[in-house]
Amino acid sequence: MTGIDSVHLQEVIVHKVGNPTRSEALKLSVNPLTLNDAVVRGMLTKYFLAPFNEEEQYHFTHLSDLGLNEIYHYVGKIFENKKNFVAQSAQIANFLYAKSTHVKVKEGELYVALFSDVPFGTEYIDAVGIFKSESKETFLKVFPHGQSWEVAAEDGININKLDKGCLIFKKNREEGFVVCVVDATNKQQDAQYWVNDFLQVTPYSNSYHHTNQVLGMCKLFIHNEIQEKFEVNKSDQIDMLNRSMEYFKTKEQFDFDEFAQEVIHHPEVVEAFTQYKQTYEQAKQITIQEDFNIHLSAVKKQEKGFKSILKLDKNFHIYIHGRKDLIERGFDEMVNKNYYKLFFDEEA
Repeated sequence: MTGIDSVHLQEVIVHKVGNPTRSEALKLSVNPLTLNDAVVRGMLTKYFLAPFNEEEQYHFTHLSDLGLNEIYHYVGKIFENKKNFVAQSAQIANFLYAKSTHVKVKEGELYVALFSDVPFGTEYIDAVGIFKSESKETFLKVFPHGQSWEVAAEDGININKLDKGCLIFKKNREEGFVVCVVDATNKQQDAQYWVNDFLQVTPYSNSYHHTNQVLGMCKLFIHNEIQEKFEVNKSDQIDMLNRSMEYFKTKEQFDFDEFAQEVIHHPEVVEAFTQYKQTYEQAKQITIQEDFNIHLSAVKKQEKGFKSILKLDKNFHIYIHGRKDLIERGFDEMVNKNYYKLFFDEEA
């Protein structure tokens, strides 16, 4: 998140949340932290807010009634009256404890924070943050001892690595607020308790979400499905990845049929891509939109995963940026090895 220098951290309270299946306790604080040190306040604000991507927005949901979503209800009480902060933070900790039963869920500190003047578009509004630190790192502490120095090891939290978090903006309450989410640990499907069980959020149906979804689907199709169903080599896969990214970089509007014809191209592969879309939708329980405005921030985020590197044993890495016609693959029977032939005009 950018522009956090203007944010005012009003209140923070810390609770200890364990895993009940391992008989780990829930320990609730009575009072918020004392934030008299401006340096500590600034470090906490950066630790909490810096990892968020404000473009990637979610909202609270519930199968029957939005008001029955626990976190939506507790946070709403805080927005209504700041005097509710401590009591509702305890409710949030209790609910997280009840949802922390998966074997991979680690014990950790739960922070509930109240912010004001948080940038949201052209506005500055209030927000509630819920964060959990699960990972501890060992730090060396150097301290004076008489006329010498000693070194001791201490476990602590790396303020550059937020494990889990959500930031709830005081915006669009009727739709489930606007929520940003971070989940850097337990990314396996069976351990996503933070997003699915605890927060119960779903992405807003907007251009960022649609762009992110389709690019993610394309990457998986090219990496996995094509290789299983068709005889393609790695350079062909990289070429299709490059053409996919080029489409999203140069077009303003995504059209599924146009993309299939221009990027996938071959009829039998297009048919496989269409079938994969249906399978992907069923597996993810989502609907892929067939036309939408392309969001460049989502393209930039996904571009990191569209790697155009051809790795040959442990000897060579070839970066392929385009012109598939200038690379040729073959097999040399004399040395019994595969080879690539590259054509170029100038050597830099």
